[in-house]
Amino acid sequence: MIQSEKEFHEVYNNHTDKVYRLCLGYASGNVDLAKDWHQETFIKVWNHRKSFKGNASISTWIYRITVNTCLSDLRSSKRKAAISNPIKDEEITQEVVDDNSLMIQKMHSCINKLSPQNKTLILMELEEIPQATIASTAGLEHGTLRTRLSRIRKSLLKCIKNGK
Repeated sequence: MIQSEKEFHEVYNNHTDKVYRLCLGYASGNVDLAKDWHQETFIKVWNHRKSFKGNASISTWIYRITVNTCLSDLRSSKRKAAISNPIKDEEITQEVVDDNSLMIQKMHSCINKLSPQNKTLILMELEEIPQATIASTAGLEHGTLRTRLSRIRKSLLKCIKNGK
């Protein structure tokens, strides 16, 4: 449980990078929006620290707050316009010299086509968050999560190869 500012700073320092990258994934690379969500997430962590019951790990609780913060803001119409997929399939051209850069752009484009829950699952997996934490955060059984992640990976590979 987070009882003091010192404990909060420790929790913040341990989770800030992963929370930011998760926000950045939801924001489709929009750095300003990701920073807003990152800040909002930790404001909520601080404001609701007394409601953390310890039924799940602190990491799971923080990732759940992050996902809910991003998804609830994405549901608002003003944000949908702000992040309307900045990397369009048509914009990915052979002018990109670095193949890795092209592959990353294609991957982000394909991730943006996933359902919100599948996007959450794969972004957390890419952040190397333990599958037990992802399953707990998403409310899934571990076996169900493994199956879903496998299907998502296959879908992403197909999308990256075929552009669909």
